[in-house]
Amino acid sequence: MSPVHVGIIGVVFLVAILFSKFPVAFCMALVGLLGFGYLVSPGAALNIIVKDFYTVFSSYSLTVVPLFVFMGQILFYAGISRKLYDAAYAWLGHYKGGLAMATVGACAGFSAICGSTNATAATMATVALPEMKRFKYRDELATGVVAAGGSLGILIPPSVIFIVYGIMTEQSIGKLFMAGILPGILLSILFILTIYIWVSINPEMAPRVEKQGFRVRIRSLTGLIEVIILFVLVMGGLFIGIFTPTEAGAVGAFGGLIIPLVRRQLSWQGFVMALYSSTRTTCMIFMIVAGATVFGHFLAVTTIPTTLSTWVVGLPIPPWAVMIVVMFFFLIGGCFMDALGMIMLTIPIFYPVAIALGYDPIWFGVVIVLVTELGVITPPVGINVYVVSGIARNVPLEVIFKGAIPFVLTLLTYVIIMVFFPQIALFLPSFAAY
Repeated sequence: MSPVHVGIIGVVFLVAILFSKFPVAFCMALVGLLGFGYLVSPGAALNIIVKDFYTVFSSYSLTVVPLFVFMGQILFYAGISRKLYDAAYAWLGHYKGGLAMATVGACAGFSAICGSTNATAATMATVALPEMKRFKYRDELATGVVAAGGSLGILIPPSVIFIVYGIMTEQSIGKLFMAGILPGILLSILFILTIYIWVSINPEMAPRVEKQGFRVRIRSLTGLIEVIILFVLVMGGLFIGIFTPTEAGAVGAFGGLIIPLVRRQLSWQGFVMALYSSTRTTCMIFMIVAGATVFGHFLAVTTIPTTLSTWVVGLPIPPWAVMIVVMFFFLIGGCFMDALGMIMLTIPIFYPVAIALGYDPIWFGVVIVLVTELGVITPPVGINVYVVSGIARNVPLEVIFKGAIPFVLTLLTYVIIMVFFPQIALFLPSFAAY
């Protein structure tokens, strides 16, 4: 068998064992080990897996992951998420579907300190669902908006997905962070517009809430001070070149710890839980990266990435048509895998294709994150939907998926917009120092 045939068999085998619910990291490492051993030698395969795992877990570049994860966890246990929601509620609550709009706004704000779609969805489900239930919001709108709003966690920086993508493709993490800001803001606005249209068509979905007084709204903004200071410090330092991404992560983690301590918002138990959650999340991410690195070396010796990119470039179809096929693959794959696993599995295959077609690697990263966002709210394995379902146990799973459909359509529309207007993602990175 040729290396390409072995690679195809390896990819099919990987997809098959992923359905067994075996951890993604171990699936990729196992297939990579067996495939590399077959094509090269068993000894070389054992050497490469040891080397890859050691390289990943000792990587200086990846230290940015636990730093940003810790920052988000500390601020979560300090109660910042509740303040974000209260501020959004004070300003948006009285509009049609105002509580749902406030949830999107709070998700966007929490994403700016969290970087995880699952954590954002879980946090906002805990905070926002009881409030929407109290004001008699329909279940499909309440749960659907939390699942969709949580997807902003992997687009608005600091995003773990952008960090991993940048390391895998050797692109500037700082520029990727900058590239996610405008698309994240615009997507949040489109989600809010989606809610407004939905509620205008069906007013029974969301009864109006009493308008808050001007003083209450102004007072609510004090709850945003910590997030604004931290976001401006970290992203501003990256933008003008004061910090490298790793240094920005360290500054963010330190600031995320000092601010709630000074304001006496963090208990000892909250600090311990933040450490525990950060360690667990970081180990999960590192294992997936290590497993994907082993699988990537297997793909390299099969020559599939280079063969595929050469073949695609030679096709008699325009580059945008090829990109639609690639995005469709990501969309389908995202229905069965979590966002990070999907990125790690497919980037070694499709990144060379995008570059060969002349697409900007920063733009490609943003678009892939957007398409991956679709996967976290589409059946059968929309992870955000399952996260929300685990918190709203009295709401059937199909109701949550039904509530997410309007936001799926919005995301699909937005991806098309990004394809034809790439400057939305590339405007801020053009000024970034890193």
